[in-house]
Amino acid sequence: MTILGAIIIGAIAGWLGGLIYKGSGLGLLGNIVVGILGGAVGSWVLGHFGASLGEGWVGSILTGALGAIIILFLVNLIFKRKS
Repeated sequence: MTILGAIIIGAIAGWLGGLIYKGSGLGLLGNIVVGILGGAVGSWVLGHFGASLGEGWVGSILTGALGAIIILFLVNLIFKRKS
């Protein structure tokens, strides 16, 4: 996968993860970072269960979104805003 492909998949996965897990918006750069890191986290988590969310671009986006949701949950848990 090219770097441009990883950035595009990361942006989509981060955006999708942000939509599913309602938290504070991170913007385009934040979505890309969370999506790329989410891809690594999602692959690691799914690898421990011997599972896969599909092949190709769709599988990569879904895996990245799963990892992004996990990252967003942990970030919101650690940096919980006081109302």
